[in-house]
Amino acid sequence: MSRKDLLVVKLGGGEGLDLDAACDDLARIAAERPLIVVHGVSTAMNQLCAELGVAVQNLISPSGHSSRYTPPAVRDIYVSAATSANERLVAGLCQLDVNAAGFVAENVALRGERKKAIRALVNGRRRMVRDDHSGAIRGLNAASLRQALAQNQVPVLPPMANSDDGLLNVDGDRAAATVAGAFHAANLVILSNVRGLYRQFPDESSFVESIALADIDRALEWAQGRMKRKVLAAQEALEAGVESVIIGDGRLPRPVSRALSGAGTRFTA
Repeated sequence: MSRKDLLVVKLGGGEGLDLDAACDDLARIAAERPLIVVHGVSTAMNQLCAELGVAVQNLISPSGHSSRYTPPAVRDIYVSAATSANERLVAGLCQLDVNAAGFVAENVALRGERKKAIRALVNGRRRMVRDDHSGAIRGLNAASLRQALAQNQVPVLPPMANSDDGLLNVDGDRAAATVAGAFHAANLVILSNVRGLYRQFPDESSFVESIALADIDRALEWAQGRMKRKVLAAQEALEAGVESVIIGDGRLPRPVSRALSGAGTRFTA
């Protein structure tokens, strides 16, 4: 495997992504080049919380970033949702003759550190949160992924990391950037439920086709909501040596191939 071949794909976990179309596309791509897949959990987590009658709460940081509030009981639900989502995705890829391998349970590849004290808004009230089990990504067991790739497997990772405080909820886009950067991947494709980055979302005339790393601060100013984290992930991947990052539309047929062929917003060094 060489850097110029490896592709890392992040499949968004929110509503709207056409997972069947994405899997069909990934099956074609996996036959031609090495591939690592990172997936989101948002929809699966929301559904499981609804079934269990657990309210979904978000933390809003002073800088405006939103993340799921994950106290210990919710962390356990998150682990269950992430594991189930991973198993379904692996099974779907295997049905398409992809030699997919899930990295869950004892095989979780990401390493993280729990944020032990977070100043945030919770349900509109400012407080210091000390029981959250989300975390910052601090490393990666690249050897286990490298071994899977050497065996012609497609590693499939959830946004979950091991830590001294147990399993953590981590950001999926930045997890994908960590993986891509560790392997100096040629490309990172981040699929979402929008076309890409806009200067003034959702005005189509403000769609941004390409951004150089030198202009990333402008992109961060334009990005709204979850898009800001995707732009941060693009920045981190490029700074780690990834050749290009594309934020593309996961609602379309052949979404990864389209992104690689020029659709979406392309970030380059």
